[in-house]
Amino acid sequence: MNLKNKNILLGVTGGIAAYKSPGIVSILKKLGANVKVIMTEAATEFITPLTFQTMSNEIVHYKMFEQLTNMDVEHISLAKWADMIVVAPASANTIAKFAMGIADNLLTTVLSASRSKVMIVPAMNTYMLNSVASIENMEKLRSRGVIVTNTQHDLLACNDVGDGKMLEPSQIVELIDFHLAEKDLEGYNFVITAGPTQESIDPVRFISNHSSGKMGYELAKNASKRGAKVTLISGPTNLEKPNVANFISVKSTQDMFDAVEKNFDSADVLIKAAAPADFKPKNYSVDKVKKTESNIEALELVPNPDIAKYFGAIKKNQVIVGFAAESRDELNYGLKKLESKNFDMIVINNITQKNAGFKKDINTVKIVDRNKNITEPGTMSKEELSHVIINKALEFLRAR
Repeated sequence: MNLKNKNILLGVTGGIAAYKSPGIVSILKKLGANVKVIMTEAATEFITPLTFQTMSNEIVHYKMFEQLTNMDVEHISLAKWADMIVVAPASANTIAKFAMGIADNLLTTVLSASRSKVMIVPAMNTYMLNSVASIENMEKLRSRGVIVTNTQHDLLACNDVGDGKMLEPSQIVELIDFHLAEKDLEGYNFVITAGPTQESIDPVRFISNHSSGKMGYELAKNASKRGAKVTLISGPTNLEKPNVANFISVKSTQDMFDAVEKNFDSADVLIKAAAPADFKPKNYSVDKVKKTESNIEALELVPNPDIAKYFGAIKKNQVIVGFAAESRDELNYGLKKLESKNFDMIVINNITQKNAGFKKDINTVKIVDRNKNITEPGTMSKEELSHVIINKALEFLRAR
């Protein structure tokens, strides 16, 4: 995430979900953002201004007519200061006032004077959320360009079960980061594959590998954040689905091949971050194969489609980024793969190294382009590395 030195103005309204709001401040501060807080008077009944003052290291604003400490008009200066105003939780009352242009407290007055992005994070009872008035008010705000988030479906404070629970602080911060990111990939279509594939032997067993999908998911998340239309084709993983235009879940290598084929013609960039199985059982058994020596010896394998090679051979104007996970002589093997599969660039790592390989959150790679230029970014998080890879792909896109 890149929120360092961003100015975030957090509005907190009256509701039990206000107990989560200090968590938003905490995460933002750790990411290097500047945070100021406005509370409604009702919010101070649920949580004290001192809590936010301690966490933000800033004065908390909650009185409409407070004596000026300088000659700035408070609601105007706060509106000018913010790169984004986030109201979390946003009560039905505050949403209605904002939609109708009512400015009868400091928060609604700042919202009326806002000139930055505004994000509303609702939190209320299911029936309030789904009332005709609330739906109309939220649609009115969306039509003005205000970001209105979804809610969670869960047990609510009133003991109803349904929509209306506020998003978690980490989810809210991810959305802030998403909407503040520079949209330098707008207009481009990215197709990204991620994770392993599974080739079934019988109803119980399958052939697969250790790929976690983390690298592909970070690439998809950050390309989408930067404005690209992203189609993520994912094998089985335990990761949360990222915010992308299209998410396609697949199981086998053939499934992945078919999904790439359907989306390849419209792609500007294909990033092959997945680790599809190279082989599959020649025959699938509808019954569980019994554990005998003869059955083990009888397991025959046949090659799967080579997705990377096939699409590298038929590409027209697409930029293709490949990956090579090797255990020795990685640069030599990576260069051969770059040429044989007609990639524009390849990301190479040695899976035996301490800070590289599957399932880790960090990686150490070499990036080689079709002109044999070698870049070694060093050890970094897969989130950071995703931006390095995307930036390299963008260079080829702009040179087309």
